[in-house]
Formats: sequence, structure tokens, C-alpha cells
Amino acid sequence: MLLSACGTSPDDSARVAAASDLRLALTEVAAAFESETGHEVDLVFGSSGNFFQQLQHDAPFDLFLSADEQYVLDLAEAGKTRDRGRLYAVGRLALVAPTGSPLQLDPQLQGLRQAAASGQIEQFAIANPDHAPYGQRAREALEHVGLWDELEPRLVMGENVSQAMQFAVTGGAQGGIVALSLVNDPALQGKIDHVVIPADWHQPLRQRMVLMRDAGPVAEQFYRYLSGDEARRIFERSGFTLPDGAG
Repeated sequence: MLLSACGTSPDDSARVAAASDLRLALTEVAAAFESETGHEVDLVFGSSGNFFQQLQHDAPFDLFLSADEQYVLDLAEAGKTRDRGRLYAVGRLALVAPTGSPLQLDPQLQGLRQAAASGQIEQFAIANPDHAPYGQRAREALEHVGLWDELEPRLVMGENVSQAMQFAVTGGAQGGIVALSLVNDPALQGKIDHVVIPADWHQPLRQRMVLMRDAGPVAEQFYRYLSGDEARRIFERSGFTLPDGAG
């Protein structure tokens, strides 16, 4: 499976712009789709906000899976998409730390508070809140517990949540707040710990997908596949909450 390409997708493939929290789950879904259909899915991962800017200027993607549904709704309003798309998942945040970090993990972030107050947190990773939905929600969670002002000078910000995960566990940081969907990376097993952050500490990560205006038949088929049983099983296993319907 190719991860990047230029130009318009040929008739037997689809080019997909996908939020980086989907890196593990969507790669697995696309592999299952390719195995079943023989059609190629070209996945490009990045921050939803950056993709939004590109798609406003007619970047050559067939399908957009955003981590923030508002980007899809705004593109629909601008006439760039087939319709308003559909909700495919609701994301969750996780506090992560590399094995051996002085940060003690707990869902109420008391260990983070203590480590920050004692000067044990030199670097803490999140995605950039300016354009990455998971960074926006991480900021909201930290504000909820009154830790944003204390941690802001120590933040290292990833261009997207996948890069923030790298910073949090391999880049010298003592931890970070990232997407729950990324914590089961086989390459990180035994190297990180995590806890899930309460969902009511931040606005929901309602993730919406949409076909772009000139999407081809393979993109249409993959779009339908993403709402099917196999895709839903993979999303749920990856830590996403599933919507009941189209949304």
C-alpha cells in the first residue's frame, strides 16, 4: 500500500486524506478492503486542520477522514464535497509515558500534577492545538484540571497526534496526551504505559468522513466499507467509540 502519491487517483484506486490518529486502525481496514476487492487505497496521514486547508484549494483526494467533524461540515458548506458525510467514530484521549518515566499515571492526572509541581516534567507532548483536533482536546483536558498554565512552557508540540506520540514516548519527553487509538502500536509494546482520560473533560472528538466532489468509484466503495462490520470491529478494537448510525 502506498502512503503518498501525486495527481488524480486512477479508476482502480482511491486517495484518502486521513487524520493521523487513524494510522494504525485505518491501515488495517484498508488492507482488509484491498484483500477483499483487489482495489488499492492510497493513505496519506496528517493533521485534520492541514488537510482542511489543502482541500479548500482542491487537493487531489477522493475521501477525507477528519478527527474533527467541523472541518468536513465546513468543506460541505463550501461545495467541495458530495454531501455532509457521516460520523464514523468518536475518539478518546490517553495520557502516555515511556517506561521508566517519573510520571505516575492515573486517570485523574494527580501524578501529572505532582510531577509537574516537583519539576520532574521537563517536556510534555501534545499535538499542536492550532490545527490538530487531538491537540485542541488535550488542551481542554489540561485546562479542566488546571494544569495548562503550568505545563504550557514545557510543551513540545507535534504537527499531528502521531508525531506527538513519537515525542511523548521516544523523543525525550516524560509523557504526553495523545490518541488512545495509537497506544497499541506493536512497535511500542512493553515500552509505554497509558491511562484513558475521562471523556467529559473535553469536547467530544466526533470524527466525520466525506467523499470529495470528484471522488471515483473505488473511493465510493471504500466509503461504504468504512461503515461495514469489519471496519467497525477494527475501529472499536482500536479504542474508538462507534456511532449508532450515519450521524
